[in-house]
Amino acid sequence: MVHMHWAAQDLKAATQGDLRGRSKDWSASGISIDTRTIKPGDLFVALVGENGRDGHDFIDQAFEKGAVAVMASKDVQSDQPVLKVQDTLQALHSLGHYARHQFGGLSIGVTGSVGKTSVKEMLKACFSCFASTYASQSSFNNHIGVPLSLGLMPHGTDIGVFEMGMNHAGEIAPLSKMVQPNISIITTVEDVHIENFENVEAIADAKAEIFEGMDPQSTAILNHDNPHLARLKAEAQTQGIQNILTFGRGEGAHARLINIIDAANGLRVEADIDGVRITMTLQFSGIHHAINALSVLLAVKVAGYNVEKAAKALEKIEPL
Repeated sequence: MVHMHWAAQDLKAATQGDLRGRSKDWSASGISIDTRTIKPGDLFVALVGENGRDGHDFIDQAFEKGAVAVMASKDVQSDQPVLKVQDTLQALHSLGHYARHQFGGLSIGVTGSVGKTSVKEMLKACFSCFASTYASQSSFNNHIGVPLSLGLMPHGTDIGVFEMGMNHAGEIAPLSKMVQPNISIITTVEDVHIENFENVEAIADAKAEIFEGMDPQSTAILNHDNPHLARLKAEAQTQGIQNILTFGRGEGAHARLINIIDAANGLRVEADIDGVRITMTLQFSGIHHAINALSVLLAVKVAGYNVEKAAKALEKIEPL
């Protein structure tokens, strides 16, 4: 992969912004929303936080730490390079959409009440065996993290893996429309954040929003053992998605756990991945990790790559 860079003119086109300052011919080698982690060459995005913190107050500090330019919605009293936009959060979203439209590779979206970060890391490890693979950093899974992840994706990436989270209904749909997954995985539906929902069924509906950014040729991978499978499957079909696959222990799962032994050296797993029989020893403890690994191998199978090789990659992953 070639390290990402954003030319000033591309950022202007992506955000419909206005280039100001002494130079309008610059290029950013990274994007940052936090001066504590900013690196020389980054574009600093001055976001206005709900807690009263305003990134515009840290613009001078961003330049001192090596920012090549800032994206701001307020006038900046400096001749340093500035990309002036109407709203920095909306501009960041526009940047995310632009980056996705420039990306011609395979997009994979992951959500679920639990396990999505570990599944994201498993996907990255497996797909890296076959192609240039990028995954969103840490838990960059919300309305700021997802567009930022898209904007940070290096040039030459073949496969992008993006985690999507939510606390309330209506939060995943816009993220999915940004990521436009070719493959989506919903790890499970549980009563996480139940205080923000009427019931667990409402949580399932919120997770199903991931289908809204997918086209009919995409593939949805769902937990066969979860009691909300039928509800999720119906939502996928409502969005026109016909290729719906499942993973789990139950009969009929496309990726099915056949046997598992919790041994001293890890979890010894035997499974059938849509007709491919595999055995592997995972360094994780807990059957849920083994079940989630099946969803990853099923995604590998859907993408047309070697499942046995991917299983070997899973064996090398240490617990997060």
